[in-house]
Amino acid sequence: MRFERREHRPTALVIATPLIAIIGALAIAGILIAFAGAPVFEAYWKIATGAFGSRLSATETLTRATPLILTGLAAAVAFRARLWNIGGEGQFYLGAIAVAAASAHLVGGLPSFIQLPVLFVVGAGAGMVLLLLPLWLRLRFSVDEVVTTLLLNFVAILFVSMLIDGVLKDPLAFGWPQSQVVDAAARLPKLLARSRLHVGLVIAAVIAVIVYFVQTRTVFGLQSRAAGLNPSGAAFAGVPLARTLVIVAMISGGLAGLAGTIEVLGVKGYVTTDLSPGYGYSGIVVAMLANLNPLGVVLAALFTATMFVGADGMSRSMGIPSYIADVTVALSLLSMLVAVFFTQYRIRR
Repeated sequence: MRFERREHRPTALVIATPLIAIIGALAIAGILIAFAGAPVFEAYWKIATGAFGSRLSATETLTRATPLILTGLAAAVAFRARLWNIGGEGQFYLGAIAVAAASAHLVGGLPSFIQLPVLFVVGAGAGMVLLLLPLWLRLRFSVDEVVTTLLLNFVAILFVSMLIDGVLKDPLAFGWPQSQVVDAAARLPKLLARSRLHVGLVIAAVIAVIVYFVQTRTVFGLQSRAAGLNPSGAAFAGVPLARTLVIVAMISGGLAGLAGTIEVLGVKGYVTTDLSPGYGYSGIVVAMLANLNPLGVVLAALFTATMFVGADGMSRSMGIPSYIADVTVALSLLSMLVAVFFTQYRIRR
């Protein structure tokens, strides 16, 4: 028995792969729920109602999905070009703190139509910087970007902690380590009154469509894909690998920084070291569940947010540990990797 690479991947198989992976993950997680002494189908129903059973829960799920869409896009764009960006968490935090600093000391007091574009550029630029450094180390010294981007996460979070305990500390926070509050004119409008759901969800969805168009309908999209599939062949065909990777890094880091920007401007209004419950790392899972498809990232982010928000409701009503959501998402990723493998290879006897 041997594995043979498929010459052609059926479209139906590619579309069905994420669904098969999620169903498989839910089936395996159901075994764990059964061991916890709870009825499996009722537990999953509680997850669904906990995520969308009320106006509050539905808006919270969509709010949670917003940064996941952007960090998922950041990972998908980079991974497609074989740039292994594991630093989405650090880029998220650096974008967030850059926006807080710019709002407090540079553009505060200006009208919204001036502040918001400037802050978006500042936040995205901060994320870009944190990814361009590892890329430079890779291109100049062949340093593995998996290591550098991962370790820079901790550097970025410690840097943010230093700033919110020092020069950017809010004097009105009664000693609590948080940054100064962003200007009221810089806050993103709410989509629904009396909820945390903000216009950042629409921005994230529009960006997903733009990224999809760029990857599928432009020369740069073809070049970035070629750089990921076969760097030597792409270089032989005239693709400027270094320049392509720099642009990919700018887009990927900018999207992760923009996720932090939107989270601050749309939800929190200030920065703390617990601003992100792991959005940067979860974005990697989202990208893989979507098979690196930008439109699929939106659905994968919604699924991930549903599991996280719904598991809290299930835990409260049935006494099951909410960590079952983390297990299910992790199993979905592993199932997706196996499913993707079998879309690329077939078994021959």
